[in-house]
Amino acid sequence: MSDADLVKLYSGRILALAADIPHLGRLTAPDGTAKKRSPLCGSTVTVDVKLDHGRIAEFGQDVKACALGQASAAVVGASVIGRTRDEVARARDQLMAMLKQNGPAPDAPFDGLEVLLPARDYANRHASILLALEATLEAMDSAAAKQSA
Repeated sequence: MSDADLVKLYSGRILALAADIPHLGRLTAPDGTAKKRSPLCGSTVTVDVKLDHGRIAEFGQDVKACALGQASAAVVGASVIGRTRDEVARARDQLMAMLKQNGPAPDAPFDGLEVLLPARDYANRHASILLALEATLEAMDSAAAKQSA
């Protein structure tokens, strides 16, 4: 990766998001928890959720990731309260399509993930970028499983 590529990839907007991640920290009594790890870079995101009628009522995240993973977690954290599993899954699928298939940015309220468009050329970064949404989905599934048990 050249210096110019690095500057393009780690834009000021991405670094600003990475420095200000909403809902950072763990919940004391979550309904569901999930930890996801990128095997390529070792980035991890742990998500705690509390659900209310299938919607995220409370959200906490512990983010140990590169700037791209942190920026993604920042957008997710700012957008996830009040969302259903279907909305989070659609955002994850749209983000994956944006990164891997040159698709458009995810729909609102997750449209801020557009900032990560320059990363589409760096497949080794995709897993880290997807961690926050994938951990959120797994935490929601964990909460739903507990509620139906």
